[in-house]
Amino acid sequence: MPPPIRVERSGAVTTIVLNRPERRNAIDPAMAETLADAFRAFEADDDAAVAVLAGAGGHFCAGADLKAVAEGDVHAVDPDPSADGPLGPTRLRLSKPVIAAVSGYAVAGGLELACWADLRVVESDAVFGVFCRRFGVPLVDGGTQRLPQIIGLGRALDLILTGRPVEADEAERIGLATRVVDPGTAWEEAETLARTLAAFPQTCLRSDRAAVYRGLDATEEEGLSLEARLGREVLDSGETAEGARRFTEGEGRHGT
Repeated sequence: MPPPIRVERSGAVTTIVLNRPERRNAIDPAMAETLADAFRAFEADDDAAVAVLAGAGGHFCAGADLKAVAEGDVHAVDPDPSADGPLGPTRLRLSKPVIAAVSGYAVAGGLELACWADLRVVESDAVFGVFCRRFGVPLVDGGTQRLPQIIGLGRALDLILTGRPVEADEAERIGLATRVVDPGTAWEEAETLARTLAAFPQTCLRSDRAAVYRGLDATEEEGLSLEARLGREVLDSGETAEGARRFTEGEGRHGT
């Protein structure tokens, strides 16, 4: 059998592929552990700047492998936030961006994985949904926490309580899809976007990203203070001065 997780590298972009197309990339416990390890390796790799999470065979992820669950191979659900999530990386706090390349179904835990990513590049015929609603399977990979942050409380409750399908056009309208692309192109488009992010000055990009996430539960005053502290560290790093020098020498003028 082919490995359930495949890792590809192209320059500063790491693509991590869910590789069980015969199960619509549903994740069993062993696959979850391998997936978490792949993202830990990405985080530790100084030459890797952005990760793309994609699914092989035309689907992103159908969530937990319920056939495995029915056979007694049950995912661990540990309330300790330092433990891995049931589907693997969903409790990791990475310092680098992750882009989900969403094709086909991104449902149940697959939706939760997509919400764990920073950005979602979604094919126009893709479908999201809390399909586990009909089988009594709870959201335990961050879906109840991240989905309201991405699309708002009312819309999140609609999806979570009804379990209804959400197609790409609606996903884009409510903010779940970062951008919608042609069928069969999400993987390529996500890697193109990843290369764009990887080309930016990384100290500043990662600092601004960290300020967003760390400020979610802060008051406005706390968030502004956090933003200033992290921004000061970027300025002190010399990256901003280097960027200003390149600007004065003509780089980036006229939209280039």
